Amino acid sequence: MAFTRPWVQFPPPPKPLMNEDPKSGKLDPEIAQLMGISPVEPETAPDFTDLFGEEQAVERAEAESVDLTTKGFSPIEKFEEEPKPFFKDKDYYRKLLAGESEAAKKVHDLLSQLLAATDANDRSALRNRLIPAFWDLAAGIASRISENPPLPKLLLLRFGILAPNLLSPEQRDMICRIIFENKTGEPIYYFDEWMLKIVQGSINPSATDEIKQTKGDTNQKLQEKIEKRKGQRQAEFAILQNKILQLDACEANLLNQVQCILKHHTRAEYAGLKDAFTAEQKEAITEIGTILRNLSNLDTQIRDCYLSLQEMDKELQNLEEKSQGAQSSAVDKSTITNEFNSIRQMTKMCVGRQGNHFPILMKQYIRPNMAEIATRENVLSIMAQTEALDPGLFLRTYKTQTTRIVPYMILLPNYGDTGVCWEPFERYNRASSRGRIAVPLYPKDLKVAVVTALADLRWQVAKEKAQHYWMEEGITGRYYQCFQERKIKGDVREYFIRDYLLWITKESQGTQKLDREIRGIFWRMMPFPQEVKDNLKNRGFVYNELYKKDVNISKSDGY
Repeated sequence: MAFTRPWVQFPPPPKPLMNEDPKSGKLDPEIAQLMGISPVEPETAPDFTDLFGEEQAVERAEAESVDLTTKGFSPIEKFEEEPKPFFKDKDYYRKLLAGESEAAKKVHDLLSQLLAATDANDRSALRNRLIPAFWDLAAGIASRISENPPLPKLLLLRFGILAPNLLSPEQRDMICRIIFENKTGEPIYYFDEWMLKIVQGSINPSATDEIKQTKGDTNQKLQEKIEKRKGQRQAEFAILQNKILQLDACEANLLNQVQCILKHHTRAEYAGLKDAFTAEQKEAITEIGTILRNLSNLDTQIRDCYLSLQEMDKELQNLEEKSQGAQSSAVDKSTITNEFNSIRQMTKMCVGRQGNHFPILMKQYIRPNMAEIATRENVLSIMAQTEALDPGLFLRTYKTQTTRIVPYMILLPNYGDTGVCWEPFERYNRASSRGRIAVPLYPKDLKVAVVTALADLRWQVAKEKAQHYWMEEGITGRYYQCFQERKIKGDVREYFIRDYLLWITKESQGTQKLDREIRGIFWRMMPFPQEVKDNLKNRGFVYNELYKKDVNISKSDGY
C-alpha cells in the first residue's frame, strides 16, 4: 500500500547560482534567503568541526506503569491549540546545525547543492545522498536528547523540519498549531519524546533480532528475569484490583438487599405490628444467600492474590539485590543507537519499497490540512473509533483475567501510507507489557495508516497467543485455513490486514466488501458491538443471516 505522489517534484531554484561552483556547498545569497538564514560570514559561520561531546550519564526515570483498570479512551477536548512562535527565530537553521559535527556540514552542503541543481538526474542523485546524511544528523541529535537541546533540533526529530522556509506559510502555521505536550494521558509519543523515554530508561528498548546474548551474560539473564517477574506481579496486582472491585459491588448489593428486608410494612388493624415478609423481601433473602457465597469465594481469591504478591515481592527483592550495582544509572550508548536504528527500520516499513523515503519535510509533500496529519489527538480519535467497532482490540487474558492494555504508539516524521506493529508485547513480559506500533506522521490516508497498524497488532497478538498452533487455533488459525482453502498466494498476514481494514471501514457501515467466509470469521471472532449488529441486520441479506445465526447459537451451547 506504499505510494509515490505523482505531483511531488523539487522546484527549480529562483535563479541559477552566480559566481559559485554548484559542488562547492557554499550558499548563494538567494538560496540563503530561501532557507531563511543570513549570508554566512567566516567569523560567524557555524563550527562544523566540533565532535560529539563526551557521553553524559542520564539518571534513570521510573519505569512507566500500565493502568490495567481503564475501560476506554477519554474524550478529546481539543485537536489543536493557539499557534506557537516556532519559526520566529531568524537563526533557526543556524541553531539546528550548530555543534552537530561533520553530519551537519554534509547535510548543509548537500541541501545547498540540491536547491541549486537544475538537472533532474543531479537532483535525484543529491536527494539519495541527502537521505542517509539526514539520518546521521538526526542520530547525533537523538543521542543527546536528554541534554535539553534547542527547539529547532527537537522539531527536526518530531516533524522532520530542517529549514522553515522549505514549507509554505500555511504549513508553518499548521505545524505551530499542533498540541506540543501530551495532554491525553495515553502512551502516544512523537519521535523525540520516544527517544527521551528510552534514554531515561522509563521505557524498555524495542526488541531486535540482531541482538543475541551470550551464554555467559548472567547479568542480562537476571535483568530479563526481573522484567518477567515485574510483569507477572503487575498482572497479579491488576487481578487483585478487579477482585476488590467485585467485592465492593457484592457488599453494596448485600447492603441493598438487607435494607430491603429491614423495611417492614405494618398492620394497622393489629396495633401497627410489623407485617410478614413480602415476596420481594423473600427474594432478597434468597439473593443474600447467593451474595454471601460469592463473598466467601472472593475472600479466598483475594487472600490467594495477596499471598502470590508477597511471594513475588520477596523474589523480586532477592533478584534486585543480586543485580544491585550491575545496572548502570545511564542507558548505554549502544542501547540508544539500537533504538534509533529500530525507529529507522520502522520508518522504512511504513513507507514501503515504492514510497517516498525522503525524510525532510517540504511543502511539495503535504497539504496544510491538520485533519490529514497523524497528530497525537487525530491518531487517538481513530484508535477510539476502531476500538468502538472492535471491543476486543486491546484486550489480553492472563490467569483467566482479561485486562485492557493499550500499546505504545510512535508517530514517525515520514511520508507513508501504512502503520506497522513492531512487537505485540515485550519479549520477557507477556502478561502486562504494552506492544508498540508506529504510524507515519504524513500519510496518504490517515485512517488507513492507523487501522493497518491496529490490524497488524491484532494479528500478531493472536498469533503469539496461539504460538506453534497459530495455523490451527484462534482467529489466525481460522483465517489461515480459509486462506489455504481459497488457494491464495501471498503473505497471509498482509491479506488479514487488508481484510481487517475493510471490516472496520466498510463492513461496519453495511458495505459488503469481504468474501462470505471471511465475513463469517470476523463476525464471530471479532464481533461488532450489539448495537452495530442490530443496525446491520437491516442492511442486507448476508448480515441478516449472520444475525439469525447469532440468535440460534445463543439459544444452544454458544460459539
